[in-house]
Amino acid sequence: EVASSLGRIESAMCLSHLHVHKKPKVVHFMQSVRLLLVSLVIILREWAHKSLLEEEQRPDSFLERFRGPEKKFNTFVVASADNTYYRWLFVIASAVLYNWALLVARACFDELQTESYILWLVLDYVSDVVYILDSCVRLRTGFLEQGLLVKDLSKLRDSYVHTLQFKLDVVSILPTDLAYIATGIHMPQLRFNRLLRFPRMFEFFDRTETRTNYPNIFRICNLVLYILVIIHWNACIYYAISKSLGFGSDTWVYPNVSDTEYDSLSRSYIYCLYWSTLTLTTIGEMPPPVRDEEYVFVVFDFLVGVLIFATIVGNVGSMISNMNATRAEFQARIDAIKHYMQFRKVSKELEARVIKWFDYLWTNEKAVDEQEVLKNLPNKLRAEIAINVHLETLKKVRIFQDCEAGLLVELVLKLRPQVFSPGDYICRKGDIGKEMYIIKEGRLAVVADDGVTQYALLTAGSCFGEISILNIKGSKMGNRRTANIRSIGYSDLFCLSKDDLMEAVTEYPDAKKVLEDRGREILTKEGLLDETLASKPSEEELEEKVERLEHSLDTLQTRFARLLSEYTAMQQRLKQRVSALEHQVQNASQGFVSENEEDSMGNVKATDEDKSDDLTKDDDRSHS
Repeated sequence: EVASSLGRIESAMCLSHLHVHKKPKVVHFMQSVRLLLVSLVIILREWAHKSLLEEEQRPDSFLERFRGPEKKFNTFVVASADNTYYRWLFVIASAVLYNWALLVARACFDELQTESYILWLVLDYVSDVVYILDSCVRLRTGFLEQGLLVKDLSKLRDSYVHTLQFKLDVVSILPTDLAYIATGIHMPQLRFNRLLRFPRMFEFFDRTETRTNYPNIFRICNLVLYILVIIHWNACIYYAISKSLGFGSDTWVYPNVSDTEYDSLSRSYIYCLYWSTLTLTTIGEMPPPVRDEEYVFVVFDFLVGVLIFATIVGNVGSMISNMNATRAEFQARIDAIKHYMQFRKVSKELEARVIKWFDYLWTNEKAVDEQEVLKNLPNKLRAEIAINVHLETLKKVRIFQDCEAGLLVELVLKLRPQVFSPGDYICRKGDIGKEMYIIKEGRLAVVADDGVTQYALLTAGSCFGEISILNIKGSKMGNRRTANIRSIGYSDLFCLSKDDLMEAVTEYPDAKKVLEDRGREILTKEGLLDETLASKPSEEELEEKVERLEHSLDTLQTRFARLLSEYTAMQQRLKQRVSALEHQVQNASQGFVSENEEDSMGNVKATDEDKSDDLTKDDDRSHS
């Protein structure tokens, strides 16, 4: 409205300008006023537009105007596979093990409780704080759902609350030690509910067994810890029973503490531990029980001891067999080779070389078959391990530098480790090259035909034979070896066969062309490429094409046979279905015909009855 009013004013001023155009001063004044009004109009329009935008962006609710800025908090969730969670398990397991070891001992040995009660109070309440924090951690411990970590606190809470572990955790942190007010602080039995947090300690042991590089040693230590805890508890219970029956009341119980030889805490505990160890290991040689209660306790101890002994024998035997499984398998291979060499009457010198080769493999931990070990891993993880171990070695080969990453991954998975003994020939001059080699460790010598004269020395990181497996047309050396290469000592090499290379580059035709071009460049630089032969089709290429066609034909025949069998089976099923339908149609038609016959017979009977009724009526009328 302001803009339209100003527009009308401007038009009126223009009309007045037409009337006073002969007066220069008035005209100049009117122009100045017009410019001022135009600038005012522009300012008012901008202000109005800005006000409209602010009105559109203004919140509808009155309270929205006074709402402060939103604060977003990151949800803290602990993943059970993280190192932080594992470290926390160590803390809570330490608190649980403290209660398991010392609560029972303090409850049975009064002197242990009374001498250092302040220390026990501090440790008790520190463990209580750890228990409470552990419950909070459990409420924030994420789990995987469809492969993703769940961070919804309500879901995490529900998954924890509805478990048996939650009930045990609640009972374990009940403040039962408030009864100290009535009984005094020397009653650690009131804190026995803290022992119920034991699943967290077992979880820590399980995760440690998975993480450690020495699982068999850890299993043995874990088993010993369980046995020591059982012996410790049994010793404490023996001392408590002796105290209830009376020290020195008979020959079975603990001797009278009035005797200076048996009145110390250390002597009491060591004596009880000794008695418990002899009893649970079924060795005996202790005074026999006298009372019925003592007989019952000893019988129970013997039963527990038999179970412990069986557990020890079974677990230790299993652990030893697991520790020696690799050695036993390797020894079986050696025995098979020895038996074969004796059966074939191999020379003693060659037999000694074979045995030394096996000894080198075992001593240097090279007896493990990598493919057998990694076969249980998914392809992606197996590729990651192979890349981490072999990729840098493969990049040292000239023809594979700057190749596609996918091709390098394929080739890395096809590398095979090989170990050569001192004096072994890796290849001889004139041999057909079907593999290329990369030296990982050791030294190789390029020697003359006599095997003594050395022309060159190949060390770790060197490679040879890469050109011969590419079958480059025009190569003067073809695919044959041009030198004798011999191992000086024990040498570790990686081998890549020609078939594996061709299988890998089949999926990467561009990479194959790049490799061939790079091979030609190397041959040209070394003067080993014949341009006239390079332009001619090679017979080997034709043979390869024929082999590929034969392989494709075999594949097609296999597919055709499978499709033919599927077609035959489908045809048989169709015949069975058609036969079943024909049978159903025949049964339905027979039923339809029989129903029609019944209807026609019923109609005939009805007409006969009607006729007889009519005759009867006629007779009646005639009679009347």
